[in-house]
Amino acid sequence: MSLARRIIPCLDVDGTRVVKGVNFTGLRDAGDPVELAARYNAEGADEVVVLDIAASRDRRPTFLETIRRVAEQLAIPLTAGGGIRTLDDARAVVQAGADKVTVNTAAVERPELISELSREFGAQAVVLAIDAKRDGDHWDVRVRGGRDSAQLDALAWAQRGVSAGAGEILLTSMDKDGTQSGFDVALTAAISGSVTVPVIASGGAKLPEHFVEIFDAGLADAALAASIFHDSLQSISELKQFLLANHIEVRLSC
Repeated sequence: MSLARRIIPCLDVDGTRVVKGVNFTGLRDAGDPVELAARYNAEGADEVVVLDIAASRDRRPTFLETIRRVAEQLAIPLTAGGGIRTLDDARAVVQAGADKVTVNTAAVERPELISELSREFGAQAVVLAIDAKRDGDHWDVRVRGGRDSAQLDALAWAQRGVSAGAGEILLTSMDKDGTQSGFDVALTAAISGSVTVPVIASGGAKLPEHFVEIFDAGLADAALAASIFHDSLQSISELKQFLLANHIEVRLSC
C-alpha cells in the first residue's frame, strides 16, 4: 500500500489575524487563526502550518501566543515558522506547542541553522521552506517574503538543505501562489525528483482536480493550500472523498 497523501491547510498570520494574497502581495484578512484551526481539525486535516509573515522581533510574543491558542485546537501535528533565526527561537516555538519548525530566509543566510535544528529536534521536525520563482530555465530561491533573490538555484538549495538535516521540503511556487490555477507541476516534479525527503506542494490550488494532478504522478507527498479552505471553496473532508474516488490514498478522520 502506498503512503497516504496529506492535506495541509496553511495559516499565514500577521499579528493576530490570518491573511492571504496573490503572488505574495495584496494581502487581505482571511479570519481568526484559532477558529480556522478548529474547523480544519474537525474537517480531517492531516496537519496545520502556521507562518508569521510579519516575522519581526517585536511581534514574537504575539506569534507565540497564537501558536499556543492554535495548538490547543489541534489533535494533529502543527508546523510553525516565520522569523526563526536561532535555536532559541525554535525552542520557543516548540515550547508554545509546535511539533515541527520551518525555516526559510535564516537558513539561506546561515545554512548551519538547519543542522543545529536537526540535532536538537530530529530531522523529522525540521521543514525547509523554499519559495521559488521561475527564472528562465531554472527556479530562483526567493527570501524575505519573496521580495529578494537569494541567487540560489532551487534544486541545488533543496539538495543542500536535505544534506544539512532538513527532513521535509515545503515548496511554494511564487508564480502560482494565490492564483488558484493549479499547482506548479514542473517545479514540484523537479524538486521531488532531486531529494529523498517528503515534499509539500504549495501555491495555486483551487479545484479538487488540482490535488489529483499533483498526487497522481507521485510528485508530492502532501499538498498545502490556504485561500480555498479559508473561503470555504473546498472543505477538506469533501476533498479527501474526491481523492479517494480518484484512487489517491488519504487518511479519513474517525
